[in-house]
Amino acid sequence: MLLLQNFSLAQLIALSIAFVVAIDIHEFSHAWVAAQLGDSTARSQGRLTLDPRAHLDPLGTLMIYVAGFGWGKPVPVNPWGLRRGPKEGMAIVSLAGPVSNLLLATLLAIPIRLGVIRFSLAGMGGLVPTLSGIIVMALYINIILAVFNLIPISPLDGFKVAVGLLPEPWSGQLARYEQKGPIILLGLIMVDYILPFSILGTIMGLPVDFLMRLIVGT
Repeated sequence: MLLLQNFSLAQLIALSIAFVVAIDIHEFSHAWVAAQLGDSTARSQGRLTLDPRAHLDPLGTLMIYVAGFGWGKPVPVNPWGLRRGPKEGMAIVSLAGPVSNLLLATLLAIPIRLGVIRFSLAGMGGLVPTLSGIIVMALYINIILAVFNLIPISPLDGFKVAVGLLPEPWSGQLARYEQKGPIILLGLIMVDYILPFSILGTIMGLPVDFLMRLIVGT
């Protein structure tokens, strides 16, 4: 989750652009990979597009400003229409979203690695964000979105990835918690506002830091 209390207007604008791009790429990748595996559900519902209007969820977008986290519209997929089978196929489709965000972050890191821009949001005050500020913010958001979605709690992508990759009986035991996942996730988010430390922040901290260093090279 992001702490937005001290964000300047420029940072909020950069965050908005970064969030739209990250969600758009994330959801499109789910739809594209599902189509490559033989399921036409997303295509028939107009989700195989880079038009962000097809992927943004109004409430999920609003929550990025209210609570510091957000989401897009889930891409409809028929697991039984996937050539790799419902279990392995859904794991591949689910993994496509976070992987696409990491690939985009890697591309965004190129000007930073070349020394064209600085990897910092410090000093990005004022009313209008700079291009470098937007790039750095987008890099942050894509890495955070990828790591958050890989947490193995339903309805996050990591849950279907884990169910698809784990051997039985672990896979079956985890699948039983699918209906309880949203409640567990919401509980973790709410607890983070009560406790003096963040559970989700602790879970995500090490992988986010590792990916930042790996991708940015700092």
